[in-house]
Parts: sequence; C-alpha cells; structure tokens
Amino acid sequence: MDIEVFTMVLFLGACLAGLIGSLTGLGGGVVVIPLLTLGFGVDMRYAVGAALVTSIASSSGAAAAYIKEGITNIRIGMFLEIASTAGAVVGAIIAMHLDKMYIAIIFGVILMFSAIRSITNKNQHTDYAAPGDKLGEKLKLNGSFPQNGVQVKYNVHNVAGGFSLMTVAGVVSGLLGIGSGALKVLAMDTAMKMPFKVSTTTSNFMVGVTAAASAVVYLQRGYIDPGLALPIVVGVLLGAFFGSKILPKANVSRLRLLFSVVIFLLAISMIYNGITGKL
Repeated sequence: MDIEVFTMVLFLGACLAGLIGSLTGLGGGVVVIPLLTLGFGVDMRYAVGAALVTSIASSSGAAAAYIKEGITNIRIGMFLEIASTAGAVVGAIIAMHLDKMYIAIIFGVILMFSAIRSITNKNQHTDYAAPGDKLGEKLKLNGSFPQNGVQVKYNVHNVAGGFSLMTVAGVVSGLLGIGSGALKVLAMDTAMKMPFKVSTTTSNFMVGVTAAASAVVYLQRGYIDPGLALPIVVGVLLGAFFGSKILPKANVSRLRLLFSVVIFLLAISMIYNGITGKL
C-alpha cells in the first residue's frame, strides 16, 4: 500500500475512533488498536503505543468542551486519577514482559466484559439525588449537570470501591493502551452510580492523564512511532471535536447500545486473532 493511502486510511480510522471515544468515554484506543493490528499487521506493542497517544489526543480534544458545558466532575476526576495513574505505570511495565498474544486476549476479554456490563446496567432508573457516600460528601464529590435546561443534582456512592476499580483501570490502560475509558465509565456509572453523561465526560477528562503516565514507559522502550501517531492524533482530535458537540444532546440509552456493540465486536475479533496467533 502506498504511504499516502496508508496515511489517509489511518486518518479516517482515527476520526471514527475520536468520535466513538468522545461519545462513549472509551478514549479512542479500542478502535485504533484493531485497525493497526488486524487491518495493517502492525506489531501489538507499537499499536498500543500509538493508541496511548490517541487516548491523550482524544481526551484533550473533548475534555475542554465538556468542562465548558458543565458536565464533567473535575473533583472526582482528579481524585480517581491518583489510583488510575499509579496503575497505568504498573500496567506499562508488565506489558514490556508479556507476550503480545496474551495482551490481545486480555484486551478482548476486558472489552467483552465491559460491553456486557454496560448493556445490562440498569442505572438509568437510579435516583441520582438519593443520599450518597459519606466519604463523597466529605471530599465534596457530589455535583450537578445541565439537562434539558435544568441542573440535575447527583450524589456519588461507594467511593472506596470506585477508587479500587480505578487502580485496575489504570493497569489495563498501561497494559492495553486503551486509556481504560471502558472500565472508568463502568466504575463511575455502575459502582459509584453517577449519571452516564457525567461518567463519560469525566472519563474523557481522566483518560489523557492516565495514558500519558504509561506512554512514558512505551516511549522509553521505542514503541511509539511518530509516523503512525501523527495522522492518528490529527484524526482523533477532529473526531473528538464533533463528538463533544453531539453528546450534550444525545440519547443515553442509544449511547449505551453504541458503547456495547462496538466494543463487543472488537473484543471477539481480538480474542480470535490472539488465540490463532495472527497478531
């Protein structure tokens, strides 16, 4: 394939990744990694390195817009990032010594679990204004977000459980390069019972910091290729920009369905190719 065609396909795929990552809080890496490994035969670790850069770009592109809209909970994001960043460094170090076949299989299993948990979650009927966690009140993590012209208040629950899950999400980010957006959304949406729009936007805010922590390890080992990263970063930023304009008016149940279908299909593909050794 000509370098021009290769770059253009990467750019278009990155636009899609940025759009999906922005709408669902995934961070874009879940599309970029299969695109590079399955579509172009790129080595798994180089794909992860590019995906981490993608996650940083996707987060940067959408986070500012969501904060301006008043949806993102910055206090929760900064608090949970302590656990997520520490886990990301550990995950990146593990990835350096783990066979790429196992990385692909773990990638698929994590995404499949995320898809099932998201589509079966019933939190859309949760009373978000119900009394929350005392620790959440003490840390002033409760907040509100605009919806249909009014401010919807919510209280967070199970703060300690959410913090623990964020450590796991950080390890997954460093290991798989997906920014751990899938697990972050589920941790906040399911464990902490936060509204889905707040979960996705806060995840976008956090993803870039988590990815940056593990990207340093990949950069030191030479697994971040500028030729791969550049068109992906530009495409993801463009896709994330349009996604940030769509989300405030989007239907939450449809976002859940999009979130689940996309990552479930990618999960099956990655597990199959990991088991058969095609990566």
